[in-house]
Amino acid sequence: MNRRELLTLGMIAALPAPVLAQQPNAMRRLGMLSVTAADDAIGHTRSMVLVEALAGLGWKERDNLKVHWRSGGADRARIAQLADELIALKPDILLAVGTPSLEELSRRTTTIPIVFAVVTDPVSQGFVENLAHPGGNVTGFTDYDGPLAGKWLEMLTQVTPKVSRVAVVYNPATAPFAPLMLRTIEDAARTLHVTVEPAPVHDTASIVALASRKADGLLVLPDFFTMANRARLLAAIAEARVPAVFWSRAFVEEGGLMSYSTDSAEQLRRAASYVDRILRGARAADLPVQNPTRFELTINLKTAKALGITLPAVLLAIANDVIE
Repeated sequence: MNRRELLTLGMIAALPAPVLAQQPNAMRRLGMLSVTAADDAIGHTRSMVLVEALAGLGWKERDNLKVHWRSGGADRARIAQLADELIALKPDILLAVGTPSLEELSRRTTTIPIVFAVVTDPVSQGFVENLAHPGGNVTGFTDYDGPLAGKWLEMLTQVTPKVSRVAVVYNPATAPFAPLMLRTIEDAARTLHVTVEPAPVHDTASIVALASRKADGLLVLPDFFTMANRARLLAAIAEARVPAVFWSRAFVEEGGLMSYSTDSAEQLRRAASYVDRILRGARAADLPVQNPTRFELTINLKTAKALGITLPAVLLAIANDVIE
């Protein structure tokens, strides 16, 4: 090695990390932890969206990016184990999809940048200092906007026959943000003149018990437990023969009545933009946490007919997707 080569290597070693991050030919590593199962259709769609978005930004697998994929399958212990695995790999950046993924990863590192998506209220949960200036090593995209929970209840009260008592379904162990949503729902209930009551579920037995609950409507809160157990949940609701509103269109595509939700695929696209910026030298602390900007209303008319209920024309007119 000649003197010029030695000087060049010395100059590269002296460059700050943000400049090194922009070197185009370096293989970078992304650790991705999702709460869904690897074979779940939702998780598969999100992964495809992420790969496509990253490629559009110049990051291609087996070219200049190695992605370590990990899927928790709605098993909290498994998610914790996978978080350990990813941290041990010492990736350049981490992507956490879902609150449990973010919680486990943020417990284990304060130095590796973490971008999150599909996470509710990251400030109250202590993941970031505030939305505009997250601080630390964590930033990303939330899946919840304050008035959203009240909108869910309002939609449920628009069906005919009229709904007057609503059970709010969630798992306290996996939806720590539920009290925030319940407060919004209770405030809306007073205006809408309906009674709401919590309906916590913890296991298969408690889901089955929903079929005999004395309520004429159900509202299912965001929760990876309800998502993982959506087949059982939809079966219990079908047996109860009551209308229900969900937080994800996945439920409606599989037989639920209505959902009003953020576009989780869009969140993955936006998360890819933050992964790109950080890999090119930006700091997570300087990238503001962003609330959702796109919402979608999905209605299953086939289910409405089976339940013998009528939906107002104004609701059908504004729906993004009507399943017939």
